[in-house]
Amino acid sequence: MEFKQTPIEGVWEIFPRIFEDSRGFFFESFKQEVFEKYVPNTVFTQDNQSYSSKGVLRGLHFQHAPYAQGKLVRVISGKVLDVVVDLRKDSATFGKHHKVILDGEKNNMMYVPGEFAHGFYTLEDAVFSYKCTNHYNKESESGILWDDSALDIDWGIEEGLSPIVSEKDLLLKSFEEVMTEFQ
Repeated sequence: MEFKQTPIEGVWEIFPRIFEDSRGFFFESFKQEVFEKYVPNTVFTQDNQSYSSKGVLRGLHFQHAPYAQGKLVRVISGKVLDVVVDLRKDSATFGKHHKVILDGEKNNMMYVPGEFAHGFYTLEDAVFSYKCTNHYNKESESGILWDDSALDIDWGIEEGLSPIVSEKDLLLKSFEEVMTEFQ
């Protein structure tokens, strides 16, 4: 596995070593001893998987401490634009976002620390998989509106199209409102 540090400290894009032959391919999608060299003291407690058709936008979601969830995210099939927002008030990149195209053919992954909001937009029908460092806790869940102007995220949505967003995600708060939750 190759770990590539993104412009935001703690967020890694990860490329597995893929072995291909006439039968197909094989790769290790996770190996604790390798992962710990880059993200020490991380234990995953839950694996999740979702399917989304092209044009679906999920997020930007997070859970408050002590239930914050670090995530190792990847696409099994299809392609998504994956976005993270730094919610660490003491960070030099607080309020900044980073985005990566996760591609089921490249099999690249991204590690998202627990103090980040996370979301994705499907560029193709996609099966999305993620390992979490904490269990889901309804009382601690929160999120930021995907199109909050303060974040200025270019989701790559084709002009004239609107993403498919859940009613729940349409009711999320602005970045400014969410930051008051951390007071």
